[in-house]
Amino acid sequence: MSEKIYSVNEINLKIKDFIDNEINFYDLFIKGEISNIKYYKSGHLYFTLKDENSSINCTAFNYRYKKISNDLKNGDLIKLFGRVNFYEKTGQIQILVSFIEKQDKLGSLFEKLERLKKKYREKGWFDTERKKSLPFLPLNIGVVTSEHGAAIHDIINTTKKRFKNANIYLYPAKVQGTGADVEIAKGIDTLSNLDFIDVIIAGRGGGSIEDLWAFNQEITVKAFYYCKKVTISAVGHESDLLLTDLIADKRASTPTQAIEIILPEKKYFYEILNNKYNILNKIIDNKINSKKEKLISSKNNYTLNNINKLIQIKKEVLSNKYNNLNVLIDNKFKFDKKTLLNKIDVLKKVNPLSILEKGYSIVYKDENVVKTMQNFKKNDIIKIRVSDGEFKAKILDIKRSDNE
Repeated sequence: MSEKIYSVNEINLKIKDFIDNEINFYDLFIKGEISNIKYYKSGHLYFTLKDENSSINCTAFNYRYKKISNDLKNGDLIKLFGRVNFYEKTGQIQILVSFIEKQDKLGSLFEKLERLKKKYREKGWFDTERKKSLPFLPLNIGVVTSEHGAAIHDIINTTKKRFKNANIYLYPAKVQGTGADVEIAKGIDTLSNLDFIDVIIAGRGGGSIEDLWAFNQEITVKAFYYCKKVTISAVGHESDLLLTDLIADKRASTPTQAIEIILPEKKYFYEILNNKYNILNKIIDNKINSKKEKLISSKNNYTLNNINKLIQIKKEVLSNKYNNLNVLIDNKFKFDKKTLLNKIDVLKKVNPLSILEKGYSIVYKDENVVKTMQNFKKNDIIKIRVSDGEFKAKILDIKRSDNE
C-alpha cells in the first residue's frame, strides 16, 4: 500500500471544505468581550472575541455597510452574528461577522481593570507629584523582561549605540502567561534593593492585550509603586490601559524608547562640552582684551605718568598742613593758658582765705563762723583762723558796739 502524501495547501483545502460544508458553523450567535480591536481605512474591522477560557479571531469586512458601530473598544461585551471561516493560506480559523450588538457593559477582565484603576487613582498612586524624576545619566540600568525576547536585545543594542559605557543588569522573568506577574514583581523588588542600580525598566515587546495582562495585575502594580528606584514601564503597545503605565515614574511606548528616554547619546555630551569650551574661550578672550585695553589706557594716564610729581605735591601740601596745625595747637595752648591764669587770679580774689593775708581773721564757735556779738558770752571757747594757722581762745570780757 503506497502512502498518500499531502501538501500543506491540500490539507488546508480539505479543512476549509469541511468547515464550509458544516451547517453547524453557519448562522451563529456568539457572546464575548472584545480585545485587540482595529479599524482599517479599507473599511474592514478586526478583533479578538474572548471569554474567561478561550479566544477567537473575528473579521467584519466592509463593516460600515453592515451597520456595525465604529465606536467599539477593547473590553466591550458584545453579541455577534456570523459564521466560522477557515483561511487556508495561513491555516487560521476566524469568525466572519455580519452583525454586532453591544451588551452595554464591560467584559469581566476590563471591568476588573476599571475597578483597579479607580481604586489606585483614588489612593493617589497615579498622581504626577509622587513620581520620581529621571536621573541625569544612569550608568547602571536594571531590566526586568524575558531573557529570550526581542525586548532585551533591543535594549542592549540601543544602549551600545547611544552610550556603551552604561551597564545593563537583567533579571530574567516571564512576561506573559501564568505566574508572569509574580516574576515581574519579584524582579523589580530584587533590583530595587541593589544600591548601585540607578533606574529599572520593566516591560516587553508588543502583543495582544491578553499577552500584556501581567502588567495589569495588582502584584505588579504594587511592585512599581513601592520600588525605591526610578521605574519605567516599557511595554510595546498603543493602548493606555496598562496599570503599570499609569503608576510607573515614566512610561515608554517600547523597550527601545525607554533607553532613548534615559540615555542621551554620547555625542550629545561632546556637543555640550564643545559648546562650553567655545563659550569659555570666548569669555577668556574677552577678559584678556578688556584687560589689555585697560592696560593701554593706564599707560597713557596722566596720573600714572606723573606719579612722582604728584606725590611731591601731596607731600608739600601735607607738610604745610602739619605746620599750620602745629601753629594752631601752639596758639590754642597759649590762649587757654592765659585764660586759665586769669581765672585763677579771679578765684584768688574771691577766695575768703586770701583776705586773711591782709590781717583779717575768722572766728568760729562750735565749728560755725560767728558774724555777730550776740553769739558770744563770757568764758566761751572760740577758734580763730589767721592766714598761717589757727588757735583757740577764751572770752574774758565782752564789749558790744554802741549801735546795738
